Amino acid sequence: MSLKIGIVGLPNVGKSTLFNALTRSKQAEAQNYPFCTIEPNVGIVQVPDNRLEKLAAVSKSLKIIPTAIEFVDIAGLVKGASQGEGLGNKFLSHIREVDAIAHIVRSFADNNIIHVHNRVNPKEDADIINLELVLADLETVTKRLETLRKSAKGVMVKEFEPQLTLCEKVYKHLEAGLPARSLDYNEDERLLIRDLHLLTMKPMMYVVNVDEQIKDNKEQGTIVEPGIPNVYVCARLEAELADLSPSEAMEYMKDLGIVESGLDKIIRAGYKLLDLVTFLTSGEPETRAWTVKRGTKGPEAAGVIHTDFIKGYVKADVTNWEDFVACNGWVGVKESGKMRLEGKEYIVSDGDVVYFHIA
Repeated sequence: MSLKIGIVGLPNVGKSTLFNALTRSKQAEAQNYPFCTIEPNVGIVQVPDNRLEKLAAVSKSLKIIPTAIEFVDIAGLVKGASQGEGLGNKFLSHIREVDAIAHIVRSFADNNIIHVHNRVNPKEDADIINLELVLADLETVTKRLETLRKSAKGVMVKEFEPQLTLCEKVYKHLEAGLPARSLDYNEDERLLIRDLHLLTMKPMMYVVNVDEQIKDNKEQGTIVEPGIPNVYVCARLEAELADLSPSEAMEYMKDLGIVESGLDKIIRAGYKLLDLVTFLTSGEPETRAWTVKRGTKGPEAAGVIHTDFIKGYVKADVTNWEDFVACNGWVGVKESGKMRLEGKEYIVSDGDVVYFHIA
């Protein structure tokens, strides 16, 4: 499955700089004025996974194929976006298409880069964007309520009552300026609310764009919003790293005392947000990573490789990647008893190496 993360935020907070760094490209224009990005820029980024090379060495694979993330650089939203300000309606429609949101807020001070509100305050910046998303959702729910109230008249009232009750509950919450994700839902309500495709129900992380000189991330005592992941990244530093070769970048990070790149941090947070796991396949033709939702069963995981495999699934040989490497491949894990034979109820775990038997 593909993972699509939308990068949003106010103008001039570092979105395009970060996008270019993450995708090692210059396709997003980064300028010192609002709306230099109009149409969203899209970049495909391979997910770093040290396990692949180790598996490929054992299997003598001809090629390695990592899983990938799609980053979408969405133009800067402004106050009034939900009412169409700053081409807001167009930008909001782009947000609807992504799986998760990386909300960039500015924590760096630079007099040469204009802030649209002439001050640096990450929480206030986040509040502006969040309010616009809430207002856009409020409009969506209002329209649905109008439709449901018309449909619920007379003998059909019981059929529409659960949806109507939920929409009224969500409406009151949004009207108070709160995101839909902060409400508690039962399982039935979660199924019903998916149909609304609300922006504030999308999984979200805050990416705090910090000053370059901050290396230990200790200033990050400020949490933009409780309960939402905060990832601290210096977009300018990431841009410098992107211009270096992988070995040079590693050396530079070592000199700066940085253990993990911004890309790695964002990917890790994205996987956690969407509750994803990676399983692996390894043989002489290729060693490859595949991404699925946590809790995915064997047939559906096989279907990620090819849809026909869902119906044809018979069983799967499964082992942990570390055992695969330590035992020198499938023959070794079978002989050492480290291989499991799994049926259709098998639930995929992160780091599983799998060989599917298909009829």
